[in-house]
Amino acid sequence: MNTQSNAMPESFDSQGIAPVAMSATRPMYWSVRRELWENRSIYIAPLAAAAVFLFGFVVNMVTLRRRIHGVWPPDPAQQHHVLATRYELAAALIMGTALIVGIFYSLDALYGERRDRSILFWKSLPVSDLTTVLSKITIPLVILPLLSFAITVATQFIMLLLSSAILAGSGVNIGTLWAEASFFHVSLVLLYHLLTVHGVWYAPLYGWLLLVSALAPRAPFIWAFLPPFVICGVEKIAFNTSHFLALLQYRLLGPGGAMAPDNHPKDFMATLIPEHFFSTPGLWTGLVVAAVFLFAAVRLRRYRGPI
Repeated sequence: MNTQSNAMPESFDSQGIAPVAMSATRPMYWSVRRELWENRSIYIAPLAAAAVFLFGFVVNMVTLRRRIHGVWPPDPAQQHHVLATRYELAAALIMGTALIVGIFYSLDALYGERRDRSILFWKSLPVSDLTTVLSKITIPLVILPLLSFAITVATQFIMLLLSSAILAGSGVNIGTLWAEASFFHVSLVLLYHLLTVHGVWYAPLYGWLLLVSALAPRAPFIWAFLPPFVICGVEKIAFNTSHFLALLQYRLLGPGGAMAPDNHPKDFMATLIPEHFFSTPGLWTGLVVAAVFLFAAVRLRRYRGPI
């Protein structure tokens, strides 16, 4: 009897260890999944942009096929230019759509739960404010770049198949032209660009939007974009300078933007080289600013109630 009574508590203790170990990552995992369930525009908008572009691409290829009357331009460079621009436009459209989705998602992420009063329910669950805010910032920094990368690669592959079928018999080998551009290499460059520029580099922008989402009593869009305009106007009137505007342009255009804070142009591809990108002071300064914004958003969510 004593042996059995002593064994039972030990079994309960051993069973209780596993849930505790698993609970460290489970709240974050399910919080991210909740964001995907509640915000279908995260994946619907890039998919819709890809579908619209594919429709326009088919129309463009059919028109091009009729215009050349069965004879493709013999110059390989001209062939590559005609097709490469279409693939670049597809990537730009999908990435731009994901960026817009990330902006509006971040503005509504913490404001929406206060507006519909669901914050009372979510606060009753055993999920900390830190986990909630981190799960929301994960969407624009990680999920959207990875999702837009997958959709872009799938779209470009479909474009390859469609152009091969439409331009069959015109004297051009679409597969050969695309192989010359190294599809695998281009895909890796695209993934690196999305994770660095659209992810790490834009972290302070998304952190600011989340802070405004947690702070704004009404109209978070105005609260997010009006202060920068006011600061730029006051600086211009008071000091006749545009340093804050140059800083915003530098952050929005990326490390290879047209003008850096020192007013010197930079080469875009050169600044994306890892040794250059990760040694950029603006990268680490931006991450510190993003951490401050996220800390403030966590504190605000802890004490903010429904609107």
